[in-house]
Amino acid sequence: MTNEEKEKVQILAVSIDGHEDSRKFVQKLKGRFAGDLDFPLLEDKNHKVIDRYGILNPDGKGWPHPATYIIDKRGIVQWKFVEMNYKIRATNDQILQELRKLP
Repeated sequence: MTNEEKEKVQILAVSIDGHEDSRKFVQKLKGRFAGDLDFPLLEDKNHKVIDRYGILNPDGKGWPHPATYIIDKRGIVQWKFVEMNYKIRATNDQILQELRKLP
């Protein structure tokens, strides 16, 4: 992704975890992957975002189904990937391909 493309993108991650658990998760990721983790990890302990997007896993003890959304600057969902199997996630290539379609 070029610098110009990066300027158009803002990444947000949403989790049901509290602050301390989120901090531990970020530290764990930093140990596994090179580079900066340069995006906010938002807490959704009360499931406001998870419920609004309809991705709560009723069998998952409060955990949502894995999901990736591309939302344009107007707040319109342009692409989504929602999977019932927690082991399946959108790939970087899939996300980049969809981001490149944005005006």
